[in-house]
Amino acid sequence: MRILVLNCGSSSLKFRLLEGGGKPEDATRVLVNGAVKGIGGTGSLELSAEGQAGSKTSKPLPDHAQAIQWMFEGLGKLSGGEDLAIGLSQIDAVGHRVVHGGERFSVPTLLDEAVEKEIEGLSELAPLHNPACLAGIRGARGILGKKVPMVAVFDTAFHQTMPAVAKTYALPYELASRHRIRRYGFHGIAHASLADGWAAFTGKPLSDTRIITLQLGNGCSVAAIADGKSVETSMGFTPLEGLVMGTRSGDLDPSVVTFLAQKEKVDASEVERWLNEDSGLLGLSGRTNDMRELLHAATEEQNERARLAIEVFCYRARKYIGAYLAVLGGSEAIIFGGGIGEASPDIRAKICDGMEWCGLRLSSARNRAAIGLQPGQVAQISEEGFSPKVYVVAADEETWIARETVKCLQATRKA
Repeated sequence: MRILVLNCGSSSLKFRLLEGGGKPEDATRVLVNGAVKGIGGTGSLELSAEGQAGSKTSKPLPDHAQAIQWMFEGLGKLSGGEDLAIGLSQIDAVGHRVVHGGERFSVPTLLDEAVEKEIEGLSELAPLHNPACLAGIRGARGILGKKVPMVAVFDTAFHQTMPAVAKTYALPYELASRHRIRRYGFHGIAHASLADGWAAFTGKPLSDTRIITLQLGNGCSVAAIADGKSVETSMGFTPLEGLVMGTRSGDLDPSVVTFLAQKEKVDASEVERWLNEDSGLLGLSGRTNDMRELLHAATEEQNERARLAIEVFCYRARKYIGAYLAVLGGSEAIIFGGGIGEASPDIRAKICDGMEWCGLRLSSARNRAAIGLQPGQVAQISEEGFSPKVYVVAADEETWIARETVKCLQATRKA
């Protein structure tokens, strides 16, 4: 069975073609990896296929529909056929990452017109993400037709298990209910993949365990997971809440929005744009949201604003870990993932610094060695004999989506 996984962003499309047997856990053989970047401008198509050299091509790319078409053309050529249909005939199902499922979608769901309309209705809660996801769904449907089943795997679904005390804002109850204002949480696919990777590595079932996962990239979030279920996470109504991120502020006194709007004589929407696009590491440093560049600037150039950006980033993450240890009543493991979490031993060390009070102690040698992990690989970076143990997990979201797609299709056939 061949599963095509599509992950549409606002200006990009990541994809992977996997092959496996009839069981969800079999979907592990990667046939093709790729991405379309720069949608809306000069786009690039990157392809890496099993047994073939990688390639990269560029051309003007106005929208997601043409990006999807370009991707399928690339897949068709890689399959060895001169006609696109030869490549398409080898795709048995498609799994789509959809960012926001609201309160309606708590499990992977077979896509049809009714489900698509509901996803479209949720676009007001995720205006930058859900429309792109829909463009990918409809573009793939237009090429593959209705015979190839498609499944939506929702980023918010993993956090649907949060108790009311964790997902409820202290707003007027009727007002919040009327406008569906609550803490939804995001990065659910990544957190689920981190937890699953840790369980496979340690041989411990997720049931009857308490772990904390940190997804640290340009977007950042942390989750408290008990018995395999999310009970708390840092992102809330939107992905703006929580940790300091590449360009997002994270937690902020809401009065700052009105204050800045009045002082700068702009609309609140413009302030919100600043908080999403001009804040975080970029805003603090004044130069970049790239953690590698900031570490270089802080150490080699002794740049104080770069140093401050790093310290605020790590402090906020450490504060959340402490809070989630309290939420869980202790934790067996703390797991780092994401571009920064996987690639930066310095940041992992700074976040964990001073946490010996709870039994956490990193091994400097192990931490330094844990870089360059491939998707699905895991490394322990804490000293033996101390708990909670600390791990780095290279999350494999695409494989997770493929497995969830197979599970959904099997459940649908049994129903």
